[in-house]
Amino acid sequence: QVYLAESGGGLVQPGGSLRLSCEASVINFKIFDMGWYRQAPGKQRELVATITSGGSTNFTDSVKGRFTISRDNARRMLYLEMNSMKPEDTAVYYCSPEGTSRRFWGQGTQVTVSS
Repeated sequence: QVYLAESGGGLVQPGGSLRLSCEASVINFKIFDMGWYRQAPGKQRELVATITSGGSTNFTDSVKGRFTISRDNARRMLYLEMNSMKPEDTAVYYCSPEGTSRRFWGQGTQVTVSS
């Protein structure tokens, strides 16, 4: 059974920062690559960032240089540090393990970037 709980979203002004957290009740969390996804109103869910079990990271072009993904295997936590935020970052953000037999989602956390 996989349980994912995202938190840390909120309202932030353009140029501001937020740190999202994901509590992942995943057996053997440390062996899974993990991803942050987001879904804006009227759009498909998109992959924002990934981190491998070994700590290598990758980002979609629109957030490169602004977002950082990290993980704490001992606490089974995943993080997304978002800086220099833009209105187009507004979305519901989700975390999910990669490479599982099916996709698992939590309830997501709403991020709104607006002045």
